[in-house]
Amino acid sequence: MPRFHCPVPLRAGSQIELPATAARHVQVLRLQPGDALTLFDGSGGQWSATVARMGRAEVLVDIGQHQAIEREAARAVHLVVGMPANERMDWLVEKATELGAASIQPVAAARSVIKLSGERAARRQGHWQAIAVAACEQCGRNRIPTVHAPLPLADWLRQQAAQAGADSTAPGARLVLSLQAGSQPLLHAAAGAAAVWVLHGPEGGLAPQEEQTALAHGFAPASLGARVLRAETAALAAVSVLTLATL
Repeated sequence: MPRFHCPVPLRAGSQIELPATAARHVQVLRLQPGDALTLFDGSGGQWSATVARMGRAEVLVDIGQHQAIEREAARAVHLVVGMPANERMDWLVEKATELGAASIQPVAAARSVIKLSGERAARRQGHWQAIAVAACEQCGRNRIPTVHAPLPLADWLRQQAAQAGADSTAPGARLVLSLQAGSQPLLHAAAGAAAVWVLHGPEGGLAPQEEQTALAHGFAPASLGARVLRAETAALAAVSVLTLATL
């Protein structure tokens, strides 16, 4: 059944006009009055709905019952990733959403090809958030991961240190993917944690000083094994391990 994100108040028994993006999707699919669809607003669960009327630009739908369906991973995985070049970041956001990432924080590291700021960063954030929404429509998630605004890695680490200092009881594991000797296997390093922050660098990885800075800010080194993976492959492998397996 077609699924559409509808970021407006939804109430059983009401009739609403779909927002422009959802309305366009309904029209592209050539749905007709009486056709069933599913709506979700991102706050949890989903609603059954039926197309009531198709206009030239607007689509009216009747809202049915709320269904308390969740498809979230048991562990909240927050991916902090050095932005890969070209369209690979688009692909990474889409697949990380499908795999269950709770949030995605793009960062610019010393070896990053892409460095964004100002209006350009805001546009890319909006673009990536839209990709996450579309991925949720496709995969069945009813909660949309937040794609945060891109930040320099050093700034993000300082923010994390300040937050940890303000709340010493903050739960979760903070891990940096590393090839250095002595790194624990990722799943073992995250054992027992209900929330995990996973930091990974761009193409070429984190610079040695960046990795040391992360460790000084409370991150622990974790390994995906002996093979050297592409930046986007490693990030998605980490999300897969942490959302699809438990220890």
